[in-house]
Amino acid sequence: QVQLVESGGGLVQAGGSLRLSCAASGRTYSSYTMGWFRQAPGKEREFVGAISWSGGTTSYADSVKGRFTISRDNAKNTVYLQMNSLKPEDTAVYYCAGTRLLFRLWVSGSYDYWGQGTQVTVSS
Repeated sequence: QVQLVESGGGLVQAGGSLRLSCAASGRTYSSYTMGWFRQAPGKEREFVGAISWSGGTTSYADSVKGRFTISRDNAKNTVYLQMNSLKPEDTAVYYCAGTRLLFRLWVSGSYDYWGQGTQVTVSS
């Protein structure tokens, strides 16, 4: 069992930065691939990016590539989402999620565990 808690959301102006954290509990956390998703009002949940259990492999949605960076510190049981050059269209609730799978990481149904989400609002 893995429990996830996101933090770090807030209100930021366009062009600004935020770093989200996802704290995990559970003995097997370090073996999980971790993903970040987001959901804007009236829209479906969409993939932001994912990171392998070792941190050696990352993947990103085209919409955030070059602006967002995912990292993890397994010693601290924490995954991070560094968001730079934020745009108003990045406004959403951001969720972290965990899975044992190594494929179809852009699909929300591939993930077994989810956090409660943290709100990110980017003003223009």
